[in-house]
Amino acid sequence: MDSPPTDRIDTSPSSAQAGAAHHSHIDDNPEVEEVLTEENIKVHVKEIVQVKLAHSSVQECLRDAEESKQDGNEYFRAKRWNEALIAYKRGLGRLPKRKDAAKENAKGKGREVPDDDDERDSASSRETPAAQPDEGDQPETISTTPLEAECAKARSILNANIGACHVKLGEHEDAVNACAEALLDDPRYIKALLRRAQSNEHIGSWSSLSSAQEDYNTLLILLPSSSAQTEEVKRSLHLLKPRVEEAQKREMGEMMDKLKGIGNSILGNFGMSTDNFKFEPNGKGGYSMNFVR
Repeated sequence: MDSPPTDRIDTSPSSAQAGAAHHSHIDDNPEVEEVLTEENIKVHVKEIVQVKLAHSSVQECLRDAEESKQDGNEYFRAKRWNEALIAYKRGLGRLPKRKDAAKENAKGKGREVPDDDDERDSASSRETPAAQPDEGDQPETISTTPLEAECAKARSILNANIGACHVKLGEHEDAVNACAEALLDDPRYIKALLRRAQSNEHIGSWSSLSSAQEDYNTLLILLPSSSAQTEEVKRSLHLLKPRVEEAQKREMGEMMDKLKGIGNSILGNFGMSTDNFKFEPNGKGGYSMNFVR
């Protein structure tokens, strides 16, 4: 049996009517679509030209930076540290600035490490490994495009080389800062981490030694267990632990002496001194205070 006919009325416009309405709307403004299309084309063409110009400009900057880096390497091999430093900084100045977002991934301070140059076989390369300029060890860059990745890699290498110059000049705080900049572009940059730790060891403060300790622990995670550098890092960590404890004790003692001096100047008005208060380690990294008559 056939199904009964439906009583529902289709109130939507027919396709013919809808099409007529659509064409009627367009016909009322015959030039609108053409004008919009022409303007869009102009905008897109302009954007494409700007992108190509920017791309070409960045590539030129990368070439200039590479030339300056090679100049710096020549100066470095000749032990002309200041001239090498100027060349590396000149190359860095030619590169686009790092995106602010990358700064959130930075941590700690910086150090220098030997690279795979021919210099490793030279007499100067057999000095401390923290003093060799980098040609690049494929740092893991933070970027979104191949061109940005190339810029980030160039920045990280130049900053690490700047750190190498500062180490040679005995400017370890500057070396720390330069390697920290390298690590902003590549937090897993092995050579920069090593250089940073080594420079922090030279500085020798509690905070610097603690930062070096953190970097060495990070390196143990990043380096292959079979790497010769892994053994070097383990030795450094072993030797560093008592130095950290000694620096902590020394700086805590200095801080307590200063606090006692301030306290005595105030408590003296009440006929008391800090000798009436005994501070003892509480076993949790802090101190407990007891009043003594």
